[in-house]
Amino acid sequence: MKKLPRIRSVAPVIHGVLKLSFIDGYEGIVDLRPVIARGKIFEWLQMPENFQKVRLDEYGHSISWIDDDGYEIDLGADSLRRDCQRQEDIHKLMVS
Repeated sequence: MKKLPRIRSVAPVIHGVLKLSFIDGYEGIVDLRPVIARGKIFEWLQMPENFQKVRLDEYGHSISWIDDDGYEIDLGADSLRRDCQRQEDIHKLMVS
């Protein structure tokens, strides 16, 4: 059985972009700008000061933000890890 990824730390790099460190030692950058640019659910994150309020949830299974109305916006560690790796692969192809 494959273990689910867990996040050790999260930090905003620029608005819409996060640096993630996972407990297995993998570190990656994920660009969430295309995600937060669409859909009403992410509208609150379109404000840079709100995006900066990212927090790591207990046990590292997700990251989240709490909007002004108390609504939680969360993203799972497994999808974030997948997106980090995909974006890294695309970057490598573009550079080579």
